Amino acid sequence: MLTGVNLGNEWAPSMPGAPTRDRGTPDKVLSISALNGDPWSPGQTTDWKNHPETLSFRIRLESRELVINLERNEGLIASGFTETHYLDDGTDISFTRNHAGHCYYHGHVRGHPGSTVSVSTCSGLRGLVIFENQTYILEPSTGATSGYTLLPAESLDGTWGSCGVPHPLAHAEDQGSPPPSRTWARRQKRETLRMTKYVELVIVADNREFQRQGKDLERVKQRLIEIANHVDKFYRPLNIRIVLVGVEVWNDIDKCSISQDPFTSLHEFLDWRKMKLLPRKSHDNAQLISGVYFQGTTIGMAPIMSMCTAEQSGGVVMDHSDSPLGAAVTLAHELGHNFGMNHDTLERGCSCKATADKGGCIMNPSTGYPFPVAFSSCSRKDLEASLEKGMGVCLFNLPEVKQAFGGQKCGNGYVEEDEECDCGELEECTNPCCNATTCTLKPAAVCAHGQCCEDCQLKPAGTACRDSSNSCDLPEFCTGTSPHCPANVYLHDGHACQGVDGYCYNGICQTHEQQCVTLWGPGAKPAPGICFERVNSAGDPYGNCGKDSRSAFARCEMRDAKCGKIQCQGGASRPVIGTNAVSIETNIPLREGGRILCRGTHVYLGDDLPDPGLVLAGTKCADGKICLNRRCQNISVFGVHECVSRCHGRGVCNNRKNCHCEAHWAPPDCGRLGFGGSTDSGPVRRADNQGVTIGVLVSLLCLLAAGFVVYLKRKPLLRLLFTNKKTTIEKLRCVRPPRPSSGPQPGQPALPHMGRGPLRMPPHTSSLKDNPRRPVCLNVDISRPLNLADVPQASSPHRVLRPLQPAPRAPSVPARPLPAIPALRQAQGPQKPSPPQKPLPAGPMSRTPQVAATLARRPVQPEPGPRLGKAHASDLISAPGREQAAY
Repeated sequence: MLTGVNLGNEWAPSMPGAPTRDRGTPDKVLSISALNGDPWSPGQTTDWKNHPETLSFRIRLESRELVINLERNEGLIASGFTETHYLDDGTDISFTRNHAGHCYYHGHVRGHPGSTVSVSTCSGLRGLVIFENQTYILEPSTGATSGYTLLPAESLDGTWGSCGVPHPLAHAEDQGSPPPSRTWARRQKRETLRMTKYVELVIVADNREFQRQGKDLERVKQRLIEIANHVDKFYRPLNIRIVLVGVEVWNDIDKCSISQDPFTSLHEFLDWRKMKLLPRKSHDNAQLISGVYFQGTTIGMAPIMSMCTAEQSGGVVMDHSDSPLGAAVTLAHELGHNFGMNHDTLERGCSCKATADKGGCIMNPSTGYPFPVAFSSCSRKDLEASLEKGMGVCLFNLPEVKQAFGGQKCGNGYVEEDEECDCGELEECTNPCCNATTCTLKPAAVCAHGQCCEDCQLKPAGTACRDSSNSCDLPEFCTGTSPHCPANVYLHDGHACQGVDGYCYNGICQTHEQQCVTLWGPGAKPAPGICFERVNSAGDPYGNCGKDSRSAFARCEMRDAKCGKIQCQGGASRPVIGTNAVSIETNIPLREGGRILCRGTHVYLGDDLPDPGLVLAGTKCADGKICLNRRCQNISVFGVHECVSRCHGRGVCNNRKNCHCEAHWAPPDCGRLGFGGSTDSGPVRRADNQGVTIGVLVSLLCLLAAGFVVYLKRKPLLRLLFTNKKTTIEKLRCVRPPRPSSGPQPGQPALPHMGRGPLRMPPHTSSLKDNPRRPVCLNVDISRPLNLADVPQASSPHRVLRPLQPAPRAPSVPARPLPAIPALRQAQGPQKPSPPQKPLPAGPMSRTPQVAATLARRPVQPEPGPRLGKAHASDLISAPGREQAAY
């Protein structure tokens, strides 16, 4: 907000009868002539069309000569620009001009680096000229038909302005407080300062402004566009462009109540914008230029950090100067508040390239003559912080600036009709993909501009081009067909915040916790509900639900208590939002004993900004409810549930009421398989086969490597593969090699081994040496009984093994039952031995009953030691040191 100037101890707003500063001595302009040989020359004309693209003027003064180079501001007016006025019966008339070229220019003074020129040639030559740290106003001479004057800015009639309203977030950051939400800090930051942002602006003139301009409709429209031209020049260093999409003049009556109360006028205008202007004209921000002198010292008012919101993206500006430059500076100041900029107070230590006596910077709390034309380091810091928190989600789409109004030119930086690219003038073009002379793509180049263009080629569909800035923002992805990133979209109002206990509103998740930290610093938290109920029911400056239509503090109903003044606990000993903020502490006794301390904030401010101690719109006030217009309302008013129900439970709803689908489902309703995303933000994953290709290549490489290793190790692998390899038949025939035996127990005869202990095989060293891979077993045909003639004769061992103990002559019957006999796989001989003196127990593990019965009937002959000589058939069964193959 801007208010009146302090002239010594008096406030002197410029209104009829109010004192004004003495006009300075202007430099007399002897002549103005064109340098480019163009026959056109500035004159007293109101023609809007056929103005040249570039102009160069020589201005001869009494003491010097200036050469001004001008270039038409092509990006000022959008292709859909409309002019609106009204008939006597209230019917609105809107139309679009289709002229070849408008009459608004930017430029510089030749030979003066850092100089700035912003002028119009619509009605003669008039505008702003800054050089050598001096600000001048060039305008036609009063009462003359062809003369001009170059006035020092401080000589203009009008009202100075001052304002002392701090921005809470900016001060919190200056004092080392953390940002309100760590979620934002953890997310990848969008490169907001590097990217060009576009404010699609509508400027409205009220009926009093129409009357002050002599009821000349064309004159009012030209003045509004000239104001926008100056503001665009101010914001260019911040990489922000002001694109005018419409002007409107209330030439019959005001369309909402505009009074001397700036607070009421602001809210009436913002309500009209939301209900009437937005439905018929899409835009990002609207400003009212009023001819009404606001009461007190106020010359402008705007909500803070409200850009792109449907309810509060706008402001009111009093046209307080004869020159359009005065209203332009005020509009730039109020627009800065919409962006989240705070005033450049002394305690912030802001850096400004212009000293106070030279006008200072635009967000200076005291604004006068000469007019400020630049932003300070604090303003840049505030802007960056606001954008990173999700403010300004509507600023990243490029408006159309085709030839519908203003023509086109290769080299102005805008890709216009019949142009493939535009990288600026030849000397400033650094784009390797664009031919600056012809504005065409270079050979083999597919694109030259945009976040989805890399190395002159389009990025694949599904490549992320803009990350989420907060828990209510949605990421955008390249479509694979356009070099530009899709316009920014965010979650539909009323959606639950992702990972935060709150609801999304205008792309931001507002919570009581966040606001308490902003006001009181780290460690602050919301107070219990009883604090909100008791304090905000008072309806005074310290507890209220805002102001009513009579500018009186309104009491909060019980259900709306959490939408009034924020009540906190903990944090710093005093508010961290500035020196003019004080703590309001309230002790509330409890029935069960004790007290609760409730801490509110009161900020001494003018009438320009809403109270920063009030709960922000969009804050969760109860389950399923959100604060709107100081009332706790159900989120169903946004229709979010109806929108989400169309997404089949596989996506969310964005602010354009379209489904944003999960990765494997396709828009528009997430009802079939696809690549995710929405029709607005592109697919969330790539649609090509790059992943499959990489997988196949990696698999082939692994197979080739494995084959190479097998080839190198083929001989060891073959030996390992075929050594000791036995077929099933060989395993059935095979006899295991002997294991050392523990020998007979004392008092027991040495019996043929039939149990679990290892058997000792007779040595066959010669055969093993001849064929070490041959299994040590007999070639027996298991399909017929074994014949004695087929049994090979045992060869003589190399040495005779003595028994460990002399084996006494044992009786024919063992002292104890023999262990279980393993199942035999070899058929028995035809000779049947004599029955034993005492039957032996049957082997429980016998697999062949006939063999087991034969063994049970056969007598066991004790053996004093190893025998030499020929082997008999019975040796295959009972010879010591051998073991039957059990399977």
